[in-house]
Amino acid sequence: MWQLNRRKGVPVYQEITELVLSAVKKGELMPGDRLPAERKLASQLGVNRSTVVHALEELEDMGWIVRKQGSGSFIAEGKWGVTSAARTDWKRYLEQNAFSKTEPFIEDMKQVLRQNDKQVIDGYTGELPLELIPSFDIPPLTWKQFLEEEQQDDFGYFPLRESISKMTEEEYGLLLEKETLLITSGAQQALFMILQVLLSAGDAVAIEDPSFLYALPVFQAAGIRLYGVPMDNEGIELSALEQTIRQHRVKMVMVNPSFQNPTGKVMGRARREQLVQLCQSYQIPIIEDDVFGQLRQIASEKIPPLKKLDPDNVLYIGSLSKILGSTTKIGWLSAPLSVNRQIAEARKIMDFSLSIFPQVLATIALNDTSFYQKLAELKKEVSARGEAVCSILEELGEWHVERPQGGFYVWATFSKGSLKQQEWQYFIKEALLIAPSFLFSEKKDSIRINFSRISKEQQPMFQEKMKKITQLLLKNREHDTTNR
Repeated sequence: MWQLNRRKGVPVYQEITELVLSAVKKGELMPGDRLPAERKLASQLGVNRSTVVHALEELEDMGWIVRKQGSGSFIAEGKWGVTSAARTDWKRYLEQNAFSKTEPFIEDMKQVLRQNDKQVIDGYTGELPLELIPSFDIPPLTWKQFLEEEQQDDFGYFPLRESISKMTEEEYGLLLEKETLLITSGAQQALFMILQVLLSAGDAVAIEDPSFLYALPVFQAAGIRLYGVPMDNEGIELSALEQTIRQHRVKMVMVNPSFQNPTGKVMGRARREQLVQLCQSYQIPIIEDDVFGQLRQIASEKIPPLKKLDPDNVLYIGSLSKILGSTTKIGWLSAPLSVNRQIAEARKIMDFSLSIFPQVLATIALNDTSFYQKLAELKKEVSARGEAVCSILEELGEWHVERPQGGFYVWATFSKGSLKQQEWQYFIKEALLIAPSFLFSEKKDSIRINFSRISKEQQPMFQEKMKKITQLLLKNREHDTTNR
């Protein structure tokens, strides 16, 4: 009975599951019968014990077996000694869920973070540390005042839209009409709604390579085909983009031109103008992600938003989450009125309600007389931390970095090439959490570090950990060279 029919493309654990189910249905295994011990069963089937354990876990979740610690695994009995009816195999359904596919490396990092150890350096998390987030006084507000707030419509809280419009005009000379601004629960909701309303399953979208968009499951869930376009020092390469547009019938181009995530690259004005002209010639809209715009260290006239260069063809996404904290969850979408009306209507149908609380709080922050002073202080501290982290990486000699001109990420590339799978574990073992390049691309030679989360007190420890990891990587390269 305990013999597998190895079928190509079928996981071994699944074959073991089917073998047990078949034996139950044929009456070869009866309610209450004990299965062989895990090691014995693994030996009989010629597989690893871990594979057997996986299969038994599946059978337990489906309700076919009962596992008793210290006693073994038994075929389940119903209330009167009859085999229980099989339950829906929810795991098989959930395996198709694009949102459930978590990268094991991320799970390892999360486990390290849970330890709450002072030796952990978190350069992975994509937000400011709590101590850097500006604090603003909140005037007394009653619950009734929130309930009676009548200045919110399908586009969001009108005073907040006014404040955002005023901010972008002051900072960029970019007038975003408050009547057409759509407030969202963060930038990712804006992106999600664009996919739902403007694209269909099978449509092609061009993005930068590497890009944080590569890691988002919303594209796979929506059936959107992503095509990565190489980058140079100024961002997306236009000749490669045009070739991609022609070859794959691209419907939309999504870029992060200012302090690109993950590389920190900045697209110059000339390249921005050329990108706009290229997409105009193919009548393809551009999605501009400008969530790091408030954290720039260079003059705004040098990096005008694409939206300013082409108001009609660019959908502009902004966010306050990068400066006020992710719990604020305030983003916005500037698009033609007809587009935002459709998106607002779709959001209402999906019942993606927009809470008034964070919108009112964000409005208070933007209208605080100290807002720009506190923003300047924040940028100064973030810049200082970035300079320190970049200096440490440069001193090591084996990591190539470009000093960021804004945002809070630095992209460091290992000079000796790609890292092997086991080498990424060096960062985990040293409790130095970074974002590996394979999260953003097929490349495996770089790391993204959120330098804003590495305080002055942590910088010596960061240096020590990076030095140790780099030495291990170099030792491996020497060993490989010797054995050739």
